[in-house]
Amino acid sequence: MKEFTISKNDSTLRLDKFIVKVCPTLPSSLMFKYIRTKRIKVNGKRAEISTRLQEGDIVSAYINDEFFVETAPKYSFLSASKKLDIVYEDENILLVDKKQGVLVHPDKNEYTDTLIDRIQHYLYDKGEYDPKQENCFHPALANRIDRNTGGIVIAAKNAEALRILCDKIKYREIDKRYLAVIHGVPKSKTATLEGYLEKNEDKNKVYLSNKKTVNNKTIKTKYTLIATKSNLSLIEVELITGRTHQIRAHMASIGHPLLGDGKYGKLKNDKKIGFNKQALYSYKLTFKFTTDAGILNYLNDKTFTVKNVWFANELFDYK
Repeated sequence: MKEFTISKNDSTLRLDKFIVKVCPTLPSSLMFKYIRTKRIKVNGKRAEISTRLQEGDIVSAYINDEFFVETAPKYSFLSASKKLDIVYEDENILLVDKKQGVLVHPDKNEYTDTLIDRIQHYLYDKGEYDPKQENCFHPALANRIDRNTGGIVIAAKNAEALRILCDKIKYREIDKRYLAVIHGVPKSKTATLEGYLEKNEDKNKVYLSNKKTVNNKTIKTKYTLIATKSNLSLIEVELITGRTHQIRAHMASIGHPLLGDGKYGKLKNDKKIGFNKQALYSYKLTFKFTTDAGILNYLNDKTFTVKNVWFANELFDYK
């Protein structure tokens, strides 16, 4: 028998989801049977599969020892770099300026030294994160940015902050702005572009259309011209919808591809003038809560900005 005390980060999890996380080798059929026959109990009483756990609850699991075999922990994040550019930090969240080329999460080709690995390593060294003290929760990212795009990424230090941030992003109560350099000078100083986007998973590329189909999704992109120089334009972009490669594909579709964009732009020519990275950066973030944000209410109306965006500084002396 083993007992688990529900921590703040484990609270509100369903009982079955909690058991899967703490005892991953237990077959689902046995888990459901053990809950039904009271071999898994909450606070000494029979519970339902869907029971929501609360902080301080005691989960008792009368399960064969073979399912509780413990191995020496191996923390892959400890092999990640400690290098982080922190924009803001408090007890609940961490805003990090992700540099271009850094992957936010592991993929099939890269498993270590991702942004989330660096963040977990950083918090571990600070003594704010200890996997041995957590049953389920790990510091996590609330938003993500493409590998070749730089900018602000939000990390949550606890489960409550993560739930709130995900809700605020879903309901568009966090405003994100991008800086980009495009080829040419748009006819309108500001405009809201509309279209329909469809993603080809095999090619990891999106395609735009003026007509709605069953497979594509509506996109809206607002841009504002900031400066021009040598047939290049610095623009600020607001994503009214948020889709894969939306800014890059939408600007290219109106004849103004991003500088240094190898997928939708003119990278071969851009390399000749010294630009082999796409000029796109999520540089500003504002919390605009219209509903209660619980423990994060103190962030309302606060804006955070990346002060030095390399291409804006280099080409337009914009700071």
